[in-house]
Amino acid sequence: MAKTLGQKTKIIHILNLLEKYTDETHSITTAFIQDKLAEVGITADRKTLYSDIACLSDMGYSILQEPSRNGGGWKLVSRKFELAELKLLVDAVQSSKFITTKKSRDLIKKLGSLVSDYDATKLNRQVYVASRIKSENESIFYIVDTIHRAIQNNLQISFTYLSWNISKELVPKGKLKRVVSPWALIWNDENYYLIAYDHEKNEFRHYRVDKMSKVQTTPDKRLGAKEFSQFDMGNYADKTFGMMGGKQESITLEFPEGLVGVVIDRFGKDITLTPMENGRLRLRTKVVVSGQFYGWLSGLGTNCVIVSPEKVRKDYIDYLKAIIKKNS
Repeated sequence: MAKTLGQKTKIIHILNLLEKYTDETHSITTAFIQDKLAEVGITADRKTLYSDIACLSDMGYSILQEPSRNGGGWKLVSRKFELAELKLLVDAVQSSKFITTKKSRDLIKKLGSLVSDYDATKLNRQVYVASRIKSENESIFYIVDTIHRAIQNNLQISFTYLSWNISKELVPKGKLKRVVSPWALIWNDENYYLIAYDHEKNEFRHYRVDKMSKVQTTPDKRLGAKEFSQFDMGNYADKTFGMMGGKQESITLEFPEGLVGVVIDRFGKDITLTPMENGRLRLRTKVVVSGQFYGWLSGLGTNCVIVSPEKVRKDYIDYLKAIIKKNS
């Protein structure tokens, strides 16, 4: 019976050998395949191996035979991912602060299984990113999965929201249990944010996923469907500047042409720039006026100024004065 089972799984073992030991520059011989199959108790003659490999080719696997005096070799020359694509994914995983160090290693190991052992060693790369601190929350993946399932099943969720204390510990912030209707997840500055409808305040709010704990779905259906249909997700993400709250205002900025790239990076390409007689440019747009916005603006120094409204100009000046006073 075991022998019969082995024969039924033989073609899968052959495919595994081709995936593990071959690529465009490495092949395995028929004898090598026979020896490896024998190690798991499967016998195979040359004729049936040719037939099995032909079957794999018919199923869409690109398997090339290299003839030689010693019987030639076989290699799998096409895979779902090119090595360059996997290197890009490895770099993204390794440099992401959202993914823990342990989970990064696990994911990279799984990505390595998609290529031969020879190419897998080329995925052991080290990407250095300045000031990058990896997350320590191993449960984030499961929290994200729970939120996605709640959205798909149109259910509310309950959770405890956390904040840092002076002992550098995440502790509950405010009430121990919050219940909201989840509608979307936003990836911003390498952090996940949940966009949810707050039942008590009847408005959409955002929560950093890595500061959520004890996330569970509830039997209750979500609220806020009508409000979400009118909710501009892209505008919300673009204008909130790292999810720091504030009031949205229409403002006019003036800056030199040399900063056009910085402005486009912040506000996107769908903006209207008006050339001024002094060689500068003006931009009219909506932003969430907050310390985060003022911090970005102050980083541009004297080159970028707020033209209007006057209230925002004054608030920005007061913001800068307060910083000077605190540091004097």
